Amino acid sequence: MSTEINNNEMEIFEIISHGGNARGLAYEALTAAEEFNFERAEELINQAGEELSLAHRTQTKLIQAELNGVQSEKTLLMIHAQDHLMTAISEQKLIEHMIRIIKKLAPQQ
Repeated sequence: MSTEINNNEMEIFEIISHGGNARGLAYEALTAAEEFNFERAEELINQAGEELSLAHRTQTKLIQAELNGVQSEKTLLMIHAQDHLMTAISEQKLIEHMIRIIKKLAPQQ
C-alpha cells in the first residue's frame, strides 16, 4: 500500500476542506443573524459561498477529466467528498433562507 498522496487524492481533500470551511462559515453566519448582526451574517455567508465555489471548481475539474477519458478510481474518499460538498451546499441554501426569515422577524431598530 502506497503512502503517497496522488493529485486526485489532493483534489478530493480540497473538496472536503472547502466544503467543511463553507459549512462552518454558514453556521457562523446563522449565529450572527440570531444575534441580529446581519452585516456580519452577510459577510460570513458570502465567504461560505466563496469556499463552495472553490470546492465546486475542483469537483468540476475532476468531472471534466473523466468526461475527457481520464478514468479515476471511485473510492470511499471520493464518495465522502461528494457527500460533504452536497451537504454543505444544501445547508448553505437553508441557512440563507433562515437568515432572511430572522431578518423579517427581527425587532425594528
